Amino acid sequence: MQLFDNPASPFCRKVKVVLRETGQEADVEPIPVAGHPTECSAMPLAHNPLGKIPSLIRPDGPALYDSRVICRFLDDRAGGRLYPSAPRLWEALTLEATADGMMDAAVLMIYETRSRPESKRSPDWVEAQWDKISRSLATLDGRWMAYLAGPVDIGQIALGCALGYLDFRHGTRDWRTGHDRLASWYADFVQRPSMVATTPA
Repeated sequence: MQLFDNPASPFCRKVKVVLRETGQEADVEPIPVAGHPTECSAMPLAHNPLGKIPSLIRPDGPALYDSRVICRFLDDRAGGRLYPSAPRLWEALTLEATADGMMDAAVLMIYETRSRPESKRSPDWVEAQWDKISRSLATLDGRWMAYLAGPVDIGQIALGCALGYLDFRHGTRDWRTGHDRLASWYADFVQRPSMVATTPA
């Protein structure tokens, strides 16, 4: 299999963490790509009409995307370990959706400053994206710590990648302030070999 990948993408990192957590890293060849919101010709358009990554090429079926689909496929292929049975499954998927939403907002903040002329940038729009992240951080620190103390699953992996991306691209925002319990959980989680091996660059 082949994975269209960019080491800076938190969504690609999520897939690569799953590969390592399920022992499938050797089964996938990474294909480095880089694109731009207004110029996607370098992206895997023949496999993903949305022109986005990650995209996973399989020998026995059409390409898979986005990261949620790819991670579910990889976990199933490995025998199913990162998606717990219901009712915990619904919490895992909700946590994954929250983390993915944080990553979406954080990426959009970068696009606003890198892809638009300075005269057309909207600081209010950027702050609105950060507000989504701030609300999510408060909710996670206030309501999700008991869940995060449980077995590692896709929700925790997605959250680890989201928080790592905040450090990578928005470190000056200091997401840890006021979220001590979440910061403590992340300090432990980021030491997992799968997270260390996929640190963004």
